[in-house]
Amino acid sequence: MCNYYGVNKKEKGIELKFNAKFDQQGFEPMQEVNGFAHPFMPIIVDQRPDLITGANWGLLPTWAKDTSFQKNTLNARIETLDEKPSFRNSINNRCLVPASHFFEWHWNDEKGKVKQKYQISVADDELFAFAGLYSVWNNPQNGQQMLTYTILTTEANELMAEIHNNKKRMPVVLNNEHHNLWLQGENIKTFAFPYQSNLVANPVP
Repeated sequence: MCNYYGVNKKEKGIELKFNAKFDQQGFEPMQEVNGFAHPFMPIIVDQRPDLITGANWGLLPTWAKDTSFQKNTLNARIETLDEKPSFRNSINNRCLVPASHFFEWHWNDEKGKVKQKYQISVADDELFAFAGLYSVWNNPQNGQQMLTYTILTTEANELMAEIHNNKKRMPVVLNNEHHNLWLQGENIKTFAFPYQSNLVANPVP
């Protein structure tokens, strides 16, 4: 699972990292965003890898009746994408989701009544990208289009299995050399079971 993450860089830093330009100005660094609020965040889509655009977190498939469905699609399991109606039609709609860190909780007891929060980032790198999928949803009430996205998850690696010990899942944190491969449609299995990233974790006081 990945329901909280942050981007601690301003527009210039994000543009330099991903060799792309924002199509609209005004993005401000965010230490922590809550997926269940469906924030408007920067992504890079496969059709325009030179642009950083804004989208709402929580993928809306074309058949969704309203935005309430977004609470179900913050994450997508990479192993079962072609089986899920929510994501089946978006498998070829690849995007990068820039981030500087994300958050997970370690359960200190069996029922999760006592938990420790961790901030996870990439070693020796200030920004990275989650592997994501996107969809353009037409609002049936007003006809307006809405760009939405989901973050892919995979089986946890050793570090994340220890931290996220109740689910043993982790987001697909792409290595730098795989950004273009992801956008260009590389086989999804390349990024699963689990996909290995050089992550570091620090407890949040």
